[in-house]
Amino acid sequence: MTDLQKLQKRYCRLMKNAYNLAIKDKAKSDLLHAEANKILIEIKNIEHQA
Repeated sequence: MTDLQKLQKRYCRLMKNAYNLAIKDKAKSDLLHAEANKILIEIKNIEHQA
């Protein structure tokens, strides 16, 4: 598995968790979403380098 694939998998997992937490714990959901956004930026950087 490449670094890009690992990041994509992690991004998907974080977004799913953020979505599932949104109803119960908005603050934690927002933190997960922010972390996912950082990973998305990394993904885009890798894709632009390729």
